[in-house]
Amino acid sequence: MTQPIFESSFQSATINGDNSANDDKSTYKQVASTQNSLAIDKAALLALFTTPPSEANSIQTIQDADTSESSVAEQRVALYQAQHERTRLLYLAPASTRPTYLVQTLKPQFAEYQQYKLAQQLDKRGLLDIDTIERLWQQLHVVDDIIADIVRHMPAQQPAGWQLTAQDGHNPLRLATVGKLKHPKPISDQASLNSYVLGHFGVSSFTYDRGYYIGHVIGYLFSCYFCAHLSISYGVTALGEQVIEDYDYASLETPYMVRLLQGLDSYCKKRIYQLAVICARLSVYASDKRIEKMLIAEVNDFDKKLQQQHLDVLLLQGMMPESNDSTPLF
Repeated sequence: MTQPIFESSFQSATINGDNSANDDKSTYKQVASTQNSLAIDKAALLALFTTPPSEANSIQTIQDADTSESSVAEQRVALYQAQHERTRLLYLAPASTRPTYLVQTLKPQFAEYQQYKLAQQLDKRGLLDIDTIERLWQQLHVVDDIIADIVRHMPAQQPAGWQLTAQDGHNPLRLATVGKLKHPKPISDQASLNSYVLGHFGVSSFTYDRGYYIGHVIGYLFSCYFCAHLSISYGVTALGEQVIEDYDYASLETPYMVRLLQGLDSYCKKRIYQLAVICARLSVYASDKRIEKMLIAEVNDFDKKLQQQHLDVLLLQGMMPESNDSTPLF
């Protein structure tokens, strides 16, 4: 295990990564090449965070084409490099260049928002508290405010790695997927609110039945708070050394994890929790539960006890219609 190294000052919210891997074979080489210069305007910076509508299909095609261990490893490292560089450019950009409330601009591409809109369309019986959820989406800029507050308060830290597993190998955080998946639901980079949030504190991905996160301990806390709030069974363990090659991170034993968490003050932890609760309330998982509620309502859209009484009356009177009689029973 590697002991974490704490730096004397914190310059930005970015996490230092090793950019030595060859991008030529990567899925994200075009993104990485766009990020080489710091002289970037607001439109170009925004484009780095924007997911083209066709990207989800292209990601699936790439994953189906080559899921060998070496190829997946290369794709994962290239993804991390692109995520790291994108965030670095965001935080090094002057205030005049940074998009105002970036999260609101990106909202339409988030899987969480798309699933919410689907639930809204399906809610013909008015079962959902649409006003409350809609208000939260309208106030999504609060996410950027909380992130900025956390960044101001969080201590410096060498990036550390964690492995995240959830019930039955699902991807509740909707991290960007790389390689073969146990449940074939690919998601591209920056196509979820959670991946956007975690991108401010580190890099992340999901392969087969588990997620990977490398960065500040804040991302670890966020993931734990998120899953716990939704009552999702989950596990987070230290990412072993050399599991992710060509990318620098510390693999932490429990005592060092305690030290990292002790380095966060109570205020910072509370803000992380608030951020996780907002994301949990807006999550695909929460929307799926609301849609399941609609399904149950459609199955049970009549008074079963009353129908049993009507049926008993018909049976007693011998008034059951013939099979070729189209007359309604009741």
